[in-house]
Amino acid sequence: MTTPAQAAPHDSAPGSGPLQGIRVIDASTILAGPLCAQLLGDFGADVIKIEHPVAGDGMRGHGESKNGVPLWWKEISRNKRTVGLSLSDPDGAALFRRLVAGADVLVENFRPGTLERWGLGPDVLHGINPGLVVVRVTGFGQSGPYASRAGFGTLAEAMSGFAHLTGDPEGPPTLPAFGLADTICGIAASSAATMALYHRERDPHHRGQVVDLSLIEPIMAAVGPAPTVYDQLGTVQHRHGNRSTNNAPRNTYRTCDGHWVAVSTSAQRIAERVLRLVGHPELVEEDWFASGAGRAAHADLLDEVVGGWIGERTREKVVAEFTAAGAAVAPVYDARDLVEDPHVRATGMLTAVEDDDFGPLLMHNVMWRMSRTPGEIRFTGRAQGADTDDVLAGELGVGAEELADLRERGVVS
Repeated sequence: MTTPAQAAPHDSAPGSGPLQGIRVIDASTILAGPLCAQLLGDFGADVIKIEHPVAGDGMRGHGESKNGVPLWWKEISRNKRTVGLSLSDPDGAALFRRLVAGADVLVENFRPGTLERWGLGPDVLHGINPGLVVVRVTGFGQSGPYASRAGFGTLAEAMSGFAHLTGDPEGPPTLPAFGLADTICGIAASSAATMALYHRERDPHHRGQVVDLSLIEPIMAAVGPAPTVYDQLGTVQHRHGNRSTNNAPRNTYRTCDGHWVAVSTSAQRIAERVLRLVGHPELVEEDWFASGAGRAAHADLLDEVVGGWIGERTREKVVAEFTAAGAAVAPVYDARDLVEDPHVRATGMLTAVEDDDFGPLLMHNVMWRMSRTPGEIRFTGRAQGADTDDVLAGELGVGAEELADLRERGVVS
């Protein structure tokens, strides 16, 4: 499992993907903004990561560490050069404005009004660089009665309807054990950034724009049309565990060797194959079986016959027989299963990247494949402020004495 082209850990050569020549400034933290910038970097953008010179980026403290080195940081900040810079300090803000002058995209997730308070609002930045695309990721957006509230993915997962619909019917609302809202938002933000760049290329004045993206809206889209259903029918949907209100059988089922598998029957033909496979072709002939809604109304019966059949077989046997019958099943994996899966390995969904601290380091590969302009992982996440001198002295021309003074005063690291 390797990347198409592995660079040495200190190689800062620009990428060769579709965003080659695009410079991104990542002034965001935890998690949507950094993921947006990571995706842009994966596909060729030159990303400069701005961290607080003392505290560093909060992402460094998230997730597991090995020998004191944060593992998540290695992935979320791959393909990013890191610069320690205090934006709240007037001298730091001045350096930031100089960086912005040569940038194409800024990703930030400060509370609304924070950049403006530091003299770094979009109006100021567009005065310096009219072509700049400013991606602003916040909990609730830049306007509205909640704009000034602290916003995190957990709150978005609660307010979007996700938690309300997740979990057992008799149990409490359930939050995900990972950054779901942030991740969906980060992917959406990368899409918005590239749309804005595309528009800039078509604009006769080559103007950038501001992207206002809240954490709530992307996960609202993932939750589905519940607001539309309520608007038209006055119906509020409720939790129903792993079942679906649209089709059945759809659930997780325990195998005889203690594993779990998930079954989906969104397509009618798949549902028919499943019931024939488990030895109940007579149910296929029932009138109610002819629609997803009809099957969902008989979920107890269908779970009983499907779950009973699966419970008498090993996971390996269940997957093999479902696959042979053309039915839809997948094992419920943990991380070990995922790493060892032959399809994941064969397709390079996970890839080993050379890292300063750990040597070959396994991580998620670039998220999608492009036939002409593939993405690549050029280097992993770096130490705090590792590229400060190269960027500020080498690219902005900050002199050695000035840089030493700024470092002494805690403006840079």
